[in-house]
Amino acid sequence: MVEKPPQISTATAPEGEAKTAVNPASLSIEEVSRLLSAAGGKKITPEQVQADIDAGAPVGAGGRINLVHYTAWLVREVQAR
Repeated sequence: MVEKPPQISTATAPEGEAKTAVNPASLSIEEVSRLLSAAGGKKITPEQVQADIDAGAPVGAGGRINLVHYTAWLVREVQAR
């Protein structure tokens, strides 16, 4: 008998909002701020993400952000200090 893999729990959306899947290779500024806030336990605003973009953070076509590229950029920025 083949066992089913364990279910991965996902965060629930606020009441009245539908859950939507996100593509970590193509995120909006708002999605990046929500993901980083949830992961880091510190509020990250869309304005903070935009300030990083203005300072040279990588942005793809249509202003979309690749989370891996953005995180690597953040690490380089911190190490340069």
